[in-house]
Formats: sequence, structure tokens, C-alpha cells
Amino acid sequence: MKKIFTSWLDVLLVCIPLALALEWLQVDPLYVFMASALAIVPLAGMLGRATEHLTSHVGAGVGSLLNASLGNAAELIIALAALREGLHDVVKASLTGSILGNILLVLGASMVAGGLKFERQKFNQTAAGMGSSLLLLAAVGLIIPALFHFTAADRGVTIERELSLEIAVVLFVMYGLSLLFSLRTHRHLYAGESHDAEDLGEQPWSYRMSVAVLTVVTALIAVMSELLVGAIEPTAHKLGLTQVFVGVILVALVGNAAEHSTAVLVAMKNKMDLAYGIAVGSSLQIALLVAPVLVFASYLFGTPLDLIFTPFEVAAVTISVFVVGFVAIDGESNWMEGAMLVGVYAMLAIAFYFLPA
Repeated sequence: MKKIFTSWLDVLLVCIPLALALEWLQVDPLYVFMASALAIVPLAGMLGRATEHLTSHVGAGVGSLLNASLGNAAELIIALAALREGLHDVVKASLTGSILGNILLVLGASMVAGGLKFERQKFNQTAAGMGSSLLLLAAVGLIIPALFHFTAADRGVTIERELSLEIAVVLFVMYGLSLLFSLRTHRHLYAGESHDAEDLGEQPWSYRMSVAVLTVVTALIAVMSELLVGAIEPTAHKLGLTQVFVGVILVALVGNAAEHSTAVLVAMKNKMDLAYGIAVGSSLQIALLVAPVLVFASYLFGTPLDLIFTPFEVAAVTISVFVVGFVAIDGESNWMEGAMLVGVYAMLAIAFYFLPA
């Protein structure tokens, strides 16, 4: 068991039985929200570690695909739970928050942490350029439905949903093509540092243990997500917060907390390629994989999800993509560039807090 519990965040696992007990006793939903949110943080971390350990057994190619598929499993499970409850605003806000959190907060914190130890850190300029281009594509995928809504809303909700579905298909196909490009046809351009559990100071797990942890943790995240989503509305009302702020900031931070720590740790080991890949790669998975999957899944729940984000959400993502593109254009980073990214995130978070419902 000592091999599994290797992070200081694992002490928060006590929040799992606590959240279940609070729900059973039907106490204030605020406490259920807090307990389930704190429980998801270490579970998301264990999910990421299990994926990394499994990667060492299946090879780099399949491992990269596993990381691509499971890297944002916690966020996907939370969003599916919210989707089933019909909380479309929370779902879309959590997507926005995950994108912003990864490319601004995670990448910024990694650059600061690494920059304080090393004067200048380099990363793969080709991979960074492709990542920035794909992020811009994702931003376009958010802009088009919003523009259509504000210029041709008279066409009706059905047309808007059909447009969103077709754009989701395009984004999904582009994600598949990006995997083909980076893992198959042009993988030599992405040659950089390898990444496994030993980068985090851990001994490799066995294949069986990796699969077992992956299965159990996924099930626990699903249970905690149900409790978290069920408490969102009363919690937001009690704290005087909008559902958009809860989704963009709180829910997104819960799902991404584990990735925050991993990216910072590898940046402090002067592996900025890995830190950049974790941050930007995770945002791309959210925009090009998770968002389309949620649109497809919404039809199974009988409540189609559209990709019409609020103008402020669209502007926030677009601004962030351009800022990250400018920072990454030279393939180098320092702590000041990281501080700027964190500063942009802080300004956006403040604006979302004051944004009316």
C-alpha cells in the first residue's frame, strides 16, 4: 500500500467516507460539496499516476494514447454527472475553466517554479507551435457557434444544436488527426524527454496493480462527482456565486489539481517539454476530445448540449490562446513569463466572480 499512497494530497482521501456520511445524514449541501471536491483532488492524482505507471508496461505509443484518453477522465466524469442533471451552464463553464486553468495557471505556475531554479528553460518549439495552432482551432470552434447565435438566432434552437453537433464532429476528427500526426507520421518532431513514474520519484507499479488502481479510482471519482454535482446549485446559491463562476473556477480547479502538481514537479526538474505538454495537451484534450464527447453523450441523455458559450467565456479563451502563443513562440521560458500567465488567469477569475448570472 505504501507504493500507492505517495503524495501528500492522499491524506484528503479521508474525505471520501466523510462525503458519503454527510450525504447520508442530509446535512447542508455546502459541506457535501466541500468534502466531495476535496476527495476528488487526490483521486484525480491517483488516476494520473496509475496511467503513468501503466504507460511503462504498454510502450510509448499506446502509453501516449492512454494519457490522451485518460488524462482528463476526472473532468469528463464530473461533466457527465452535471450533464445528466441538466446543468448545461455548469458543464460549459467547467470546459472553459479547464482550458483556462491549464494553459494559464498550470503552465504559468510551472514556468515560475522551474524559472526560480533555472534562469532559462527550453522546450520543443515545433510541438509548442503545433499546440498553439490547435488551441487556436479550438477557440474558433467556440467562436463560430456564439457568432451564429448572435447573428442568426432566428433560425431556431434546433439549427443551433445541429451546428454544434457538426462542429463537435470536426473538432473530434481534428483531435484524431493530431494524434496521428504526433504519434505516427511526424513523431520524430516530438522527440523529447521521456516521462514515467520515476520522474515523480516513484517506483514503478506492476501492470495488475496499475489496472486495479485505475478501475477503483475511476469508480470512486464517479461516486464523488455525483455528490459534487448534486450540491452545486444550493452551494452556489448559499455562497452568492453564479453557476458560471463555480464551473469555471471551482469545479475546474478540482478536476485539474493533480495535473497542477505534476507539471510543476517536472518543471522543477528542468523538464519543461513535459510541463508544457501536460498543460497544453490537457487543454487540447478538453477542447477537442472532452467537449465533443459531451455533445455526443448529451443526445443519449435526451438533452442536447450546444457549444454556445457566453461572449465573456469566448473572449477569455481567445485572449488566453493568443497570450500563450506569444509566450511559447521562442521555445524558451523564464519565471517572469510564468508570472504573466498566472496574472492573466487571476484577472479573468476576478472578472468571472463579478460577472452577473
